[in-house]
Amino acid sequence: MRLLSFGENGSSVAVLCHDQTVVDISGAIPDSWERSRGLMRAVISNFESLRGGIEKLASEGNGVPLDSLTLTAPVPDPSKIVAAPVNYLDHMTEMNQASHIDSLGVFLKAPSSLIGHRGTVRLPYSDRRFDQEGELCFVISRQARNVKADNAFDYIFGFSIALDITMRGGEDRSTRKSFDTFTPMGPWILTSDEINSLADLQLRCWVNDELRQQAKISQLIWGVPELLEYVSSVMTLLPGDIISTGTPAGVGPIDSGDVIVAEVSEIGRLKVHVSDQGATLSVTKGAATGALGLQGMKQS
Repeated sequence: MRLLSFGENGSSVAVLCHDQTVVDISGAIPDSWERSRGLMRAVISNFESLRGGIEKLASEGNGVPLDSLTLTAPVPDPSKIVAAPVNYLDHMTEMNQASHIDSLGVFLKAPSSLIGHRGTVRLPYSDRRFDQEGELCFVISRQARNVKADNAFDYIFGFSIALDITMRGGEDRSTRKSFDTFTPMGPWILTSDEINSLADLQLRCWVNDELRQQAKISQLIWGVPELLEYVSSVMTLLPGDIISTGTPAGVGPIDSGDVIVAEVSEIGRLKVHVSDQGATLSVTKGAATGALGLQGMKQS
């Protein structure tokens, strides 16, 4: 099942049907549930009791074209976004990093950085380099603490696609990756029961039709179960929390006017535009430091 959010702040939830139309399932959610923010977390928390009603609505049709909706991130208001910093060996090499995830651990991104499919990434500065990073991400189904890798899928609601937009430089990762609009996600969540083989999934990312990134999910240093085991040993995860698994080699500069497409086989394609409207000069001075050294400055 493919579930998505749309409307102001993700105020409505829908299911994607086989004919590629979208059926609003918000009516299947009891009126007593909180509706002032996104409903997806409530759907995730109560999915088994809602599933029959959702499937019935989907089978009845009456859908609208996907393109007629303004999508938000599938989970517009998670309690946290957790991200893996260097989780492919080829990315470690291209970044001139001396270590990877087993030494670096994970970092947090601001939930306010989320945007949805067909949204716009807004570059804040005109004098800094910004890169695209395509990633597989997954969504937590229920409260998780000290989960063992063997039981990981008992805590995973589904999978989606993320772009970890990054400002290069020496500032802390959570700062460089948490600007508003820097975490595109979507278009939807594919529930985990729909995944045939996680290891066989292929990740690809294009910028202006140029294929920049291509990798198998099996190439992750810490796979999804191991990543969930580690993260849940550090912090309690809640329904709707998002864990992004890291990016392979092929990251590169993005600029105003670019179109970025990230794809994971079986899941779908996430597309966003890039704009520097309103950009100013950088407030901090980390451009000449960090993993890329002097390349942290915007290239002409």
